[in-house]
Amino acid sequence: MVTSFSVNWDYRCPFARNAHEHVVAALRAGARWDVQFLAYSLSPGHTEEGDPPVWEDPGKVHHLVPVEAGIVVRETAPDIFLDVHLALFRARHDQGRDLRKETELRAVLTEAGADADAVMGAIAEGWPRETFRKEHEASEASHDVWGVPTFVVGQQAAFVRLMTRPQADPEVSRKLIQRVVDTIGDHSEINELKHTSLER
Repeated sequence: MVTSFSVNWDYRCPFARNAHEHVVAALRAGARWDVQFLAYSLSPGHTEEGDPPVWEDPGKVHHLVPVEAGIVVRETAPDIFLDVHLALFRARHDQGRDLRKETELRAVLTEAGADADAVMGAIAEGWPRETFRKEHEASEASHDVWGVPTFVVGQQAAFVRLMTRPQADPEVSRKLIQRVVDTIGDHSEINELKHTSLER
């Protein structure tokens, strides 16, 4: 049974939200996993040939700042990272807030218990973007990662699109994520499985 894995995120993706909510629900209910949360940006996939890298493009870096905020909290205040992490996902997808705007980002950080001034100050120092870029590029280089959420188990990686969000019983989330990571880690012969129709 797999107990150690990583999963990446970009706050813009609703399927990343679903996966991370399930992971966090299970962790909070006592799941004995060693989980590494890795930053990944969807922006490079939308860069035109000849454009500067998104990390260096002043016209696109505002897309990076919310994840940079998550990185700062993960690295400097890990005890509240899960709270902030989920709050940023909720703000983007449940509340329709524009996290590219500093005022909105600051408000969400504060509501989740983070020190918004400290977070934004760290972002201004530049190290969160460098960390972001290194994690993103390392995922591409080591596992050919191209999207979120991608789970990495040992030397195996898979993009996983979960259609549900956590319910009242966190054991449902634990079993779901355990099934996902066990399948990735133990059944690399399964390359792709996708339902041809969805329940409406």
